[in-house]
Amino acid sequence: MNRVLLCLIILGGAVVNRSFAGQPGDTSGDEVAIRKADEAYVNAFNKHDAKALADAWSPEAVYLNRVTGAEVVGRAAIAEQFTAVFKDQPEVKLELSAQSIQFVSPNVAVEQGIAKTLVPKADPEEEEYSAVYVRREGQWLLDRVTEKTKEVTPSRYEQLKPLEWMIGRWVDKDDDDNVDIETECKWTKNQSFITRSFTVSAEGKINMSGMQIIGWDPVAKAIRSWTFDSDNGFSEANWTLKKDRWFIQNKGYLADGRKASMTNVIKQVDQNSFTWQTIERSVGGELLPNINEVVIVRE
Repeated sequence: MNRVLLCLIILGGAVVNRSFAGQPGDTSGDEVAIRKADEAYVNAFNKHDAKALADAWSPEAVYLNRVTGAEVVGRAAIAEQFTAVFKDQPEVKLELSAQSIQFVSPNVAVEQGIAKTLVPKADPEEEEYSAVYVRREGQWLLDRVTEKTKEVTPSRYEQLKPLEWMIGRWVDKDDDDNVDIETECKWTKNQSFITRSFTVSAEGKINMSGMQIIGWDPVAKAIRSWTFDSDNGFSEANWTLKKDRWFIQNKGYLADGRKASMTNVIKQVDQNSFTWQTIERSVGGELLPNINEVVIVRE
């Protein structure tokens, strides 16, 4: 019903008296008249006057619902649609923002803008519209409407939210060789990136540390990361979720310039633990053994 509502309200061109029009060749008076008609239309809508709204359309106006493909033809059918909308949503209100009006002839105008419906306890819904007005016997009436859902680009936070469980401090203590690996993940201030610091200690001494930045690449349309370590190594990686595992394909360089690559495999076990395995390791073109899976726990 909301989709029908939005498409119908995207400009009912209200009835306008010819006295608003300017001199021949001057469209300023007509533009003022259409904008006044917009205001009258919004007032009628917010009073839930279905008949007044239907009268704002031309007698043969056709509305095509882009979602359902159904046609609504003529004022009577349009009035029925509005009546149903107001019955279903008795508190719905309309806001209209006409951004431009262009005259293609003395009796035809095209208006571009945004229509917004507001319902209590729900987010506002917006539609971009293009409305064609025709002047009939001194009145400006809505004849055709095309509408387009306003595209909303997901925020970086929304793109990275599948990794939000990583936020916090984590530790892996391998008692066999006295190696401790500690990591800490944090959101940046605007939640556009996740930073991941890490230290590798042996026998109580830090042997290596580093920083990883995880973000959304809008060009590749994928999560990517960039890692820098204290041994002057650098790598970048693509993150891919396959079933319940993240595959992190790293490519980079060691301090001596040799190419290095590996794939890290992460599987979340629960909110307080995940497994980590490194496979497909290569340094300078030489294949290296995989690193067995280990369990990382929240500290």
